[in-house]
Amino acid sequence: MKHSTSRISPLIVALSAALALPAGALAGGPFYTPWSEAEPAPDTGGSVAGGCPHESRDGLTIYMASGQPGGQGDLDIWVAHRESLDEAFGEAENLPHPVNSAAPDFCPTPVGGKYLFFVSARPAADACGSGDIYLTRYNPAHGWQEPVHLDCAPDGPNTAGGEFSPSLVETDDGVYLFYSSNGTGNMDIYRSELQPDGTFGPGQPVAELNTAFDDRMPNISKDGREIVFSSSRLTWGESDEFDSHGGQDVYASWRDSTDDPWSAPVNLGGGINTGADETRASLSWDRERLYFGRSGEIYVSERSKINGPK
Repeated sequence: MKHSTSRISPLIVALSAALALPAGALAGGPFYTPWSEAEPAPDTGGSVAGGCPHESRDGLTIYMASGQPGGQGDLDIWVAHRESLDEAFGEAENLPHPVNSAAPDFCPTPVGGKYLFFVSARPAADACGSGDIYLTRYNPAHGWQEPVHLDCAPDGPNTAGGEFSPSLVETDDGVYLFYSSNGTGNMDIYRSELQPDGTFGPGQPVAELNTAFDDRMPNISKDGREIVFSSSRLTWGESDEFDSHGGQDVYASWRDSTDDPWSAPVNLGGGINTGADETRASLSWDRERLYFGRSGEIYVSERSKINGPK
């Protein structure tokens, strides 16, 4: 179903103007130390729990999906805050209606300080499938706006299946929304381009990241040159043994510029991955923290920048 541009354009056009993302990424850095051994995210009394973690641009807020008591449905979007990067996150707060509903609401992705992409299985006349991508904006005076539903295929990215983990990036070629979908049967990674009329176009598979296995939940760095995602693929290590650890593992891929194809994805290893499922990995804005979910708990791994541009 195609929405009128009068409904969707103002919100997305405003989002585009607020992004201030670096386009025209240059090759040759920045470079980082290896990821540290992942540990549970520092919080107050287990307040940061569930999955789908995503830190805000300033690092002082974390969004997550959780079925903890006090929500509006079986799975809701929650948020927790901290005063500085050296402190633990405080008690999680349930986002109010109209963000959360009685249906599952998950995969929150904050963008530009006031905007939030997320996925919801809420029943609606314009719903496409079992989980669709929505966009909302926070207004200090009026709270969260009514979420805008992105178009259904073949016009837009939502399908009759389920979509996961929308992740936005601006490049010299345009603004793209990366996400995963099983609308064609297998869970694969896609990207949708922002159109001149203010809508997101149909999803195109990112061939170099997809396999015959389950490849899902991408998150792309601010410069568009690093991407992390979860996959159940079986990959070989240098010793002719599988370097997969079991279930869903976190993988990463890189490219020298946003015009280049992605590199062969690399399993992030035993400091991140275990025999359990590691899901919905996300990079902090400065790319120095990696969050993901494991067995109902949120973990974080850290690295430091060696050199190169910000």
